[in-house]
Amino acid sequence: MPTLEIALKRINFIKKAEEHYNALRTNIQLSGNNLKVISITSVKPGEGKSTTSTNIAWAFARAGYKTLLIDADIRNSVMSGVFKSREKITGLTEFLSGTTDLSQGLCETNVENLFVIQAGSVSPNPTALLQSENFATMIDTLRKYFDYIVVDTAPIGVVIDAAIITQQCDASVLVTAAGETNRRDVQKAKEQLEQTSKPFLGVVLNKFNTEVEKYGAYGGYGAYGAYGNYGKK
Repeated sequence: MPTLEIALKRINFIKKAEEHYNALRTNIQLSGNNLKVISITSVKPGEGKSTTSTNIAWAFARAGYKTLLIDADIRNSVMSGVFKSREKITGLTEFLSGTTDLSQGLCETNVENLFVIQAGSVSPNPTALLQSENFATMIDTLRKYFDYIVVDTAPIGVVIDAAIITQQCDASVLVTAAGETNRRDVQKAKEQLEQTSKPFLGVVLNKFNTEVEKYGAYGGYGAYGAYGNYGKK
């Protein structure tokens, strides 16, 4: 099995916000015993969904659960900046296209209990791949081997992929950046996720440094963690 490494700098960064992600992990667990496959999306790019996905998966793994992180943002993945490999690794796109076996894309990491499937190459037809029987079969198969699966998806305010993916998951979480996205857009994204008929667990309010557009350079974790059902009266 190929091995991916999270840089020490990145791990130290995650540890600074560890208590927040442990709280999110606990909230997810308290939402229901049968919620094992969780999709994570945002309204638009740059709100921190991939950071949130990685860190929630890390929190589950650190708590002793065998956890899989799937990068299903096969249009514009930013996960390659988080995980490094010394060998060429195929990903989700290649498996869904039928060009490789899933075992070739399933990677161990240098974090105990944490496994990753990367997005792979950019797909020319991502919607069709995510709607394929291959994707549904993959999720059903992986359920048997992992305690929790966290699926990072494309922003639902931009493309429909997250809703397609959530139909194969047990529940969804929406990430939004404080002060960046208006309430109407967040409400619309929430409604789109609810239309999948799968439980919508809530909104993660992520406050980060807007001057740094590249993935991973986030700050302001002190204001992190408004987690709950958004807009419910």
